[in-house]
Amino acid sequence: MITLSHAQSYQVMYEKYYHDQLMTDELPIELFANASQTWVFPKAHQDSIVFPYTGFMVDQHQKVLNHITILRDYAKIGAQDTLSAQKYTYEKSDETKVILGYLCKKAHTVVNSNQIDIWYTTTIPGIMGSPTVLGQNLGLVLEINRNGNFIIRASHIEKVKEIPSQMTDRIQDIAFYNEITYKDLLWKSRFQTIRIFEDQTIHFSDQSVNHNPEVMRFAQGTVWVKKVKMPPLKKGTQIFAELKQYSQGDAYDRTGSVFIIPVRKDTTFLQALQKGIESIPVLPGLNEKKYQGVIATPHYEPLIEVMRFFTSFGIKQYNYLELKDKKWLEVNTYRQDISDLAHLIDNQEVYIGIFIGNYDARGHHVDLEITFHEDEVNQMLPTFIQPLFNTVNVMEMAGQDYATMFDNPNGLNVTFTLENDLKDARLRYITTGHGGWENGDEFLQKRNKIYVDGNLIFDFLPWRQDCGSYRLYNPASGNFENGLSSSDYSRSNWCPGTLTVPEYIFLGDLTKGIHTLQIKIQQGENEGNSFSFWNVSGVLMGWE
Repeated sequence: MITLSHAQSYQVMYEKYYHDQLMTDELPIELFANASQTWVFPKAHQDSIVFPYTGFMVDQHQKVLNHITILRDYAKIGAQDTLSAQKYTYEKSDETKVILGYLCKKAHTVVNSNQIDIWYTTTIPGIMGSPTVLGQNLGLVLEINRNGNFIIRASHIEKVKEIPSQMTDRIQDIAFYNEITYKDLLWKSRFQTIRIFEDQTIHFSDQSVNHNPEVMRFAQGTVWVKKVKMPPLKKGTQIFAELKQYSQGDAYDRTGSVFIIPVRKDTTFLQALQKGIESIPVLPGLNEKKYQGVIATPHYEPLIEVMRFFTSFGIKQYNYLELKDKKWLEVNTYRQDISDLAHLIDNQEVYIGIFIGNYDARGHHVDLEITFHEDEVNQMLPTFIQPLFNTVNVMEMAGQDYATMFDNPNGLNVTFTLENDLKDARLRYITTGHGGWENGDEFLQKRNKIYVDGNLIFDFLPWRQDCGSYRLYNPASGNFENGLSSSDYSRSNWCPGTLTVPEYIFLGDLTKGIHTLQIKIQQGENEGNSFSFWNVSGVLMGWE
C-alpha cells in the first residue's frame, strides 16, 4: 500500500548538457521531494508527452523505488525494487563544490564501464532524491556527470507547499509487474508489432488442420498466406521482419522464403496458389522445360521476396543427439531490416506468405512478425518498387519446377517498361546456388553476371565461408570422417540456419521506355539424377 504525504516539499528542475552544450531537444527533468517521497518525471505538458512516459517514485520510509510508465493508451504499468537491492556502490570523496547555493559532496561509481560522478547535498534535512535511480540514498543530488561529457545538472530549486496531485496521481490504477515483465512491456510499447503467423506448422500433409481462418494454406501445407493491413508509416520509420523457426520432425536443411504477392496486375501468383500453377505465365526453357511465374510480364508480377532463409539440420526436434561440448540451440531467429519496402506496404493491405520446402508430415514450427520503429533517421527510401524476377519455386509441392533455366547460355532475361525516368536505380538481388553434391552448384563457386540493356553491370561470386559458425543450430547435421559436419561446408551464398541478405546493385539513372535485364550463371551439368539450380530474385528500386 502506497501512502501519499503532504509534508513540506521541494521542487528541483534539471537540464541536460552534452559537451557543455544545453540539449534543447531533451525535456527537462522535474523532481518533487519531501521526507516521505521523491517523484521524478520528465517535465512535459499534456500535449507534448512522448509515450511511453516513464518516471519513478521513491518511498523514503520503506526504501522502495516504484518504476512508473504511462503507455500510449494511457494504461499504467510499474515495477518495484528496494534501494538496498540496487547494485551500486559509491566511493565518497572529500571534494566539494557549490551548486545553486548548496554545498555539495562528490561520490563516484561505475555503471557498465561508464564513469559516473555524483554531486549531492545533505544541507536540506530529510530531503533525498536524484534525477536518475543513481544516488537515491546519498542526499539530494544536484549533478550527475557521466564520462565527463554528459551532465544532468539542477537549474532551479524552490520550496513548495506539497507535491502536486498531477504528479502523485500517476501512481493510481497502476498495474505492477515483476521487473523482467515490466521491462519487456516497456520495450515492446516503443514500437508497433504486427504478428503475421503465430504457432504455425509448415509441413507436407493433407491432414493438417488450420485453426486460424485468416490464414490460407496451399501446396500440401508448405505455403501459408495471410492478407494483412499495414499501418500508415511516418517518415523515418524503421521496419524489421523477424521469423522464428524450429523443426517439429524434418531433419534436413530446407529453403525458406517470406514473400509479398503483388496484386497490381491482371494475373497474380495468388491465382496460381488458388487455381493451379498453370494459371500464371510460363517461361520456356531448353529441352521443353517450363518455368512458371518467374519473370514479370505486362500483365503479371512475380513474388517480391522479403526474406530468404534456410532451416538448419533438425534444430530442437533432434537436440537429443548428443556430442561432447555441444549444447544445441532451441530455435533459429532470422531478423532483417526491410525498410526499403516501406513504399510498397505503407497503409496498404498486402498478401504475405511463407514457404519452407519439405516433404515431412511434422515439418517446421514458425512465428513471423513485422515491427515498426519510429525514428528520426533521414532514410532515402525508394519510391519506385517493381519486381522483375523470382525463381524460388515456392509451389514446389504443387508442381512448380526447379530453377534450372541457367543451363541456357543466355541465362534469364526480363524485359520491362518504365513509364517515367528512374533516378539512382538499383536491383535488390538475392541469389543462392543449390543441388548436387561434390560437383553441384551448392558447393562450387559460380559467377553471377548481371546485364542491363546489354551492358555488364555486376559480376561477382556469391559465397559463404562462415557456415561452421552455426554448428550449434544443426544437431542432425551429418559428421564425416574428415572431422567436418555437413553444416560446416561453405556454400553458394547460404548456410544451414542463416539468412541470405540482398545484394544492392547500382544501375544508375534509367530513362523511361523499354529496358532489358539479363542474369547469367554457369550452371553445372546434370549428374545422373542430381541437378543444379539457382534461386534468384530481383526487385527494381529507385526514385521517379
